[in-house]
Amino acid sequence: MLKRLLPLALATFAVGTDSYVIAGLLPAIAADLRVSTPAAGQLVTVFALVMALSAPVMGTLTSGLDRRTALLIALGVFVAGNAATALGTGYDVVMIARVVTAVGAGMINSAASSTAGAIAAPERRGRALAFVLGGLTSATALGLPLGTLIGRTDWHLTLWAVAGIGLVAALGIAAGLPKVTLPAASLGDRLRPLGQGRVLALLAVTTLVFLGAYTLYTYIGPALQEATGGSGPLLAAVLLAWGVGVLAGNIVAGRLVDRHDPAHVLTGPLVVAAVALALTSVATATLASTLVWAAVWGAALGVVVVPQQHRLIALSPAAAPVLLGLNSSAIYLGIALGGGLGGLVQEWFAVVPAALGLPAAGVTTLALLHHLTTARRRASAAPRPAPSAPEKAEA
Repeated sequence: MLKRLLPLALATFAVGTDSYVIAGLLPAIAADLRVSTPAAGQLVTVFALVMALSAPVMGTLTSGLDRRTALLIALGVFVAGNAATALGTGYDVVMIARVVTAVGAGMINSAASSTAGAIAAPERRGRALAFVLGGLTSATALGLPLGTLIGRTDWHLTLWAVAGIGLVAALGIAAGLPKVTLPAASLGDRLRPLGQGRVLALLAVTTLVFLGAYTLYTYIGPALQEATGGSGPLLAAVLLAWGVGVLAGNIVAGRLVDRHDPAHVLTGPLVVAAVALALTSVATATLASTLVWAAVWGAALGVVVVPQQHRLIALSPAAAPVLLGLNSSAIYLGIALGGGLGGLVQEWFAVVPAALGLPAAGVTTLALLHHLTTARRRASAAPRPAPSAPEKAEA
């Protein structure tokens, strides 16, 4: 079983690294392509937006194919897109290459998850999904700082490395994964849950949280210029602290939602994230305090996805794969909007990257307030048990 799952996890690791690593390389990319940092940041925005919007469409177009074929096509597009990015010498060419890469990346995540669930025995399905999706989480803890460290010498090398990982994953899938056929789903089936108000409300929480986070995170390199002194290894250390925090938060969240109401689990981390972002300028005055700040913020953000997934599945267990796919799109939509907002704030209001923590905190606070409203409405709508006969007599 591990032989079949490992290439899938490697594929999601490549996607996760590719999704996040550009943010750590923005200064070098901006200088090489002769554009401003906010303009370079739109490479993150466009990648995430295309990934969010194309995933359900491409999932529909490839749903009639066996999963091995779909994954090999997706990885082929992904590897070609990264190679084109690495070879690109102009901003327009690199932007088009990122669009191509995003289309492949969106296909990989959904196809890898559905394949893992199909090939695992029912009693081991949860662990199989966690192992494959663990590639995304591991990318924040390992792939992101390593990619940033490699890319500080030449950012093109990082893209070649990601393309290489994708190629190895494709070879592993071609050699070790059997043909897996799943029922085809139309685009209407995939988007139908968006017509439900409660689903939209929960997805809005996810989008707002990541919008707030990536208003700052997209520009994390220049934002931490004072703390790191422009040092690539020091920035990689900060990103490692952030990634380990995300990983720890994800692990803790899994245990908490087994014992407590997922809505309650989400509240505390959103408060912590809002406070951490609001204190960015103060907390990043020294390298030591920046490492602590990054770990705390990362842990708070790492908690978010698990309770959101649980809340969505609780709405309609039968539609879990579709709902989780929509939540993934909501994450990348938030990342795209965050990168766009951070760039606009810098361009329109002359805000320096180090000050982006305040607007990021503002958006995160909106996410918190919307979450509390959503949770309160859900609690009010929940049916209350009728009082027993003795209780009626006492009343």
